Amino acid sequence: MAQLYLVRHAKAGERRLWDADDIERPLSKKGWKQAELVGKRLAKLEPEVLLSSAYVRCIQTLEPLGERIDVKVEVDERLTEYEPVEPLLELIREAPKGTVMCSHGDLIPAAIDRLKRGGAKIATQPDWRKASVWVLQRSKNGTIVKATAWPPPVL
Repeated sequence: MAQLYLVRHAKAGERRLWDADDIERPLSKKGWKQAELVGKRLAKLEPEVLLSSAYVRCIQTLEPLGERIDVKVEVDERLTEYEPVEPLLELIREAPKGTVMCSHGDLIPAAIDRLKRGGAKIATQPDWRKASVWVLQRSKNGTIVKATAWPPPVL
């Protein structure tokens, strides 16, 4: 069984107060603390691939992990906000085991819902909060058989 990790980006500055392009909106101070703690937890699992939406807040969420394990965060458009869920599901089926992916609050619930409808057991109450992590267990044929939500780190 391969495990994958789907992270909701950490807390960013308020969208309504941000004047520039939303893709550039960075993490807040609280978000950086969350990212550090998520990185510390996931580093113990020794992932070799870090994939992120192109949005700065997603990249920044994985940067502390990347620094800990000396792996560069790569952008994958399938993780981008407001994109269809099907490409993300394809990524989940194909990503190397242990891959950590960072995405948004619209795509992650949609993906988990589709995985559940496809037969995956949702082992915990869903958690969509910022800096939450979904642990996905994938069978050899690429099917997600179980999904478990880790709550955001306690600050």
